[in-house]
Amino acid sequence: MLGIPDPWVATAYLGCILMAIVSLIYGLVRRNAAPDEITPVDRDWAIEERKADHDL
Repeated sequence: MLGIPDPWVATAYLGCILMAIVSLIYGLVRRNAAPDEITPVDRDWAIEERKADHDL
């Protein structure tokens, strides 16, 4: 099969391709599922990081 004499190696190749396809589909389905909200904690962290970068 596919020029690969060992069926276990062919199975591993097909498994890798199958998992890549499943991962791609999962990523497309869940792409915008997480809320993209900025919390006050995130804002404070960003301000501190900007100050730290500015001090360097």
